[in-house]
Amino acid sequence: MNAFESVSLAPLPMALRWLMPAPSWKADEHGLELSAAGATDLFSDPAGGSPLANAPALIGPAPEGDFLFSARVACAQRSTFDAGVLLLYRDEQNWAKLCLELSPQGEPTVVSVVTRGVSDDCNSFACERAETFLRIARSDDCFALHASSGDGVWRLVRYFALDGAGAVEIGFLAQSPTGDGCSARFEQIAFERRRLGDLRNGE
Repeated sequence: MNAFESVSLAPLPMALRWLMPAPSWKADEHGLELSAAGATDLFSDPAGGSPLANAPALIGPAPEGDFLFSARVACAQRSTFDAGVLLLYRDEQNWAKLCLELSPQGEPTVVSVVTRGVSDDCNSFACERAETFLRIARSDDCFALHASSGDGVWRLVRYFALDGAGAVEIGFLAQSPTGDGCSARFEQIAFERRRLGDLRNGE
């Protein structure tokens, strides 16, 4: 794999670039699979220390205007914080991620992180299985993160504005901060150029 090669996925209107290369990956007609090595993460701890930014991520420039970006995310979770992630990225200081992550309680959990220089960290709810639908929505200069079990009901996870100026990129990430590595699978990837009627209720 060439770390400088671009990747095209049929549902997305833009080519993707490697923010951080994956040790292995595969794209096919069904979706994308990313692997992460051990001790990989994207996080800037509010308690201090050097930010971690070594998790493999594949991202591309979001078109201007409102949009919905979603995928069914599944993750082979073996260690705490193993996750498959949808990533919203402006620059190294300003980004957000929506994760299907293994909690310290051993449950697949929807987790969100919004970073403005330093990261916050919010666990929202546990999932029955290590797969769920995740979505990023933009409306003007605001963003909403939603999750769904696949029943068509989108539950709000976060609603926020992202600091910084200029374009944003969207894409995929896999992480294994405490483990020896994991893989994440992204299927039913979708991109729509439309505005949600209500970012808070997901419709």
